[in-house]
Amino acid sequence: MQIDVSIIVPVHNGEPYINRCFKSILAQTALNVINMEVCVCNDASTDNSDAVLKQWSKILKQENIPLLIYTNSGQPCGVGYSKNKAVSLSNGKYLCFQDIDDVMLPNRVLSQYNRALLEPSNTVGSKFMRVPENSTPRYTKWANNVKNLKMQIYMSHGPTIIMPTWFCHRSVFSNVGGFVEDGKGTPEDLIFFYKHLDLNGLLYRVDEYLEIYYYYPHTATFSIHEDTIWDLRLERLQRNVLCNWSQFTIWNAGKQGRKFYNSLNEENKKKVIAMCDVDTKMIGKNYVSYDAKSRKAGCPVKIISFREATVPIVICVKTDMSNGVFEQNLESLHLVEGNDYVFFS
Repeated sequence: MQIDVSIIVPVHNGEPYINRCFKSILAQTALNVINMEVCVCNDASTDNSDAVLKQWSKILKQENIPLLIYTNSGQPCGVGYSKNKAVSLSNGKYLCFQDIDDVMLPNRVLSQYNRALLEPSNTVGSKFMRVPENSTPRYTKWANNVKNLKMQIYMSHGPTIIMPTWFCHRSVFSNVGGFVEDGKGTPEDLIFFYKHLDLNGLLYRVDEYLEIYYYYPHTATFSIHEDTIWDLRLERLQRNVLCNWSQFTIWNAGKQGRKFYNSLNEENKKKVIAMCDVDTKMIGKNYVSYDAKSRKAGCPVKIISFREATVPIVICVKTDMSNGVFEQNLESLHLVEGNDYVFFS
């Protein structure tokens, strides 16, 4: 039997979630249309995951869905390792990534498969339902509604299509080379996402709610330090954007704008012609950085009104935090995202 779609499921102590997740796979409308398999890496689980997976192997076999399992009996090696191992078992032309603690809605595989057929270079995502509903409202609103998926890739939210909804042709995974396997604390999805873009990969989000994305504060996502994400975003911004600018303005003379300025390499610090803000107490003053190690002050950077800002601009202001005031101020300047400004917030 030729496999069309391999569902890739990393598992570590997933016993509480396996039944719920696998029931959602059995509920897929694609079952009567395309051939599927489920590929699991059980990464050193210490609970009853292994026994539950074996039960599901029998259940899925009755539905002509192979369940392929790799078990790591040593120390846990992390999510990147688990995804790579599961993919190494797989035979499908397309890969559908599914977190064990989330749930597929019935049309997920079929809708994403039909879209992926149109363009093999796509990584296809979807909208998602967040449970509990109000657990991450800003993030959920942004991820489900961001328009240009290649624009807001330097925001702290992470990839513009979220990992629990990824679906791609096997060649996309092969071209990137899989996920990094540096273990806990590594944002393997963001690293993969950036490399996919560096290789001119395409992004698409199906305009349907195809996944239930559960919020658990203890999950691996929250083991990643924000400085790790910051450094990844900054490195790519400097390499792909700032290197092409001869000068630029930083929007935000407060904490985030100053942190951004101080994080720049020396070459890009020299390109900063001003910081802009709405705070009248700051406007007209200078920001002077100070290096505690060398005990030296940096060059003064003038602080101006946002209305006087010269493009291009790096915006270090969080969106959807000011009852629309920031968004109105930005819109009043009639700038074009990607040409006149980029978000780093």
